[in-house]
Amino acid sequence: MRDSVMFNYNVRGENIEVTKAIRDYAEKKVSKLERFFDNAPDATAYVNLKVYPDKTAKAEVTIPLSFLVLRAEETNPDLYASIDLVVDKLERQVRKHKTKIHRKYREVHGDAGAYDALLNQASEPASEEPELDIVRSKRISLKPMSSEEAVLQMNMLGHDFFVYTDAETEEFSIVYRRKDGRYGLIETAEL
Repeated sequence: MRDSVMFNYNVRGENIEVTKAIRDYAEKKVSKLERFFDNAPDATAYVNLKVYPDKTAKAEVTIPLSFLVLRAEETNPDLYASIDLVVDKLERQVRKHKTKIHRKYREVHGDAGAYDALLNQASEPASEEPELDIVRSKRISLKPMSSEEAVLQMNMLGHDFFVYTDAETEEFSIVYRRKDGRYGLIETAEL
């Protein structure tokens, strides 16, 4: 028999007042994920809603469970659409996780008879290694250059990051494109 699962909710807003209507909508939407779990003791869904000066709204949801951490964020001009999109993304994550466990269980045990019991009773972090299939390998020469030149090279190649040797420090560095369209720089240092 299925136990009733109820997430606790922590709904916060940045640059927005979280009204009862917004809180109720977020809780109702996120609660749809509860159906995927039989046992989720003390699970708290952290919902962070943020409105930017350009009036776009971001919804971030994090649900730490004992065997899985669900986390997603979505940005949309409509706050309610952001909430809908983030819940859809989380649902895809849960389905992917369940499919992965189901496949692993079948590989080990030859059938999926006790699959639901295995997944729903899980209380320890998965001991299996995540699938890290490297599908392509590339060797590069690190040319000495400035960070500005590295950004130009990255943009010219159409990549989201670029690895290079800093001309001044002679250390490895990485420039990358941030979600907000600006650039970030990672510099290495010896320990």
